[in-house]
Amino acid sequence: MGNIDLEQLANTQKANAEVMVALVRTAFGGVEKLAALNLAASRGFFNSGAANTRQLMGVKDPQELVAINSSLARPGVDKMLEYSRGLYDVAASMQKEITSAMEAQYASFAKNASIAIEKGASSAPAGGDVFGAAMQQMLQASTQAYDNMSLMARQMAEIADANLKAAPSASAKPAATPKADPASKTAAPAAAKKK
Repeated sequence: MGNIDLEQLANTQKANAEVMVALVRTAFGGVEKLAALNLAASRGFFNSGAANTRQLMGVKDPQELVAINSSLARPGVDKMLEYSRGLYDVAASMQKEITSAMEAQYASFAKNASIAIEKGASSAPAGGDVFGAAMQQMLQASTQAYDNMSLMARQMAEIADANLKAAPSASAKPAATPKADPASKTAAPAAAKKK
């Protein structure tokens, strides 16, 4: 069994602890942003709900109710989109911070593993180079898999970002109103004449 380098082990543990502290800080920062977003959204929804209720209580006739009802729906949709964007921004920010920390940690791991494999191969007995080559190939394969997963995660984040940016323009289009059936217009007066 080889000698354990205590200084290298201590440095590795220190680096791991720093990564964990950074991840915990990121998590707490995300929770703090999420709580602030939820509080602001709750306050906004409550205030607009109270204002909408006051408006509805002042309605005098059905035509006014129809006009007010259609004007009340749009701000709610806009607030939900704004909340969704805020939620996405918090999640995207946390994801970027966590990804950068994990990428740095993985790069350090890959570098240290490669150095250890090279040291092991140079001091290995005859035939040990085959084991070293196999370990190097495993390290390269895991690095390739990690890079592919990171690329896929970035692409998914870009797609989600594009969809979120497209949502306001899609919701701004007015909904199509159903056309009344011409037969029902003539049937109603005829039914009224029979009575």
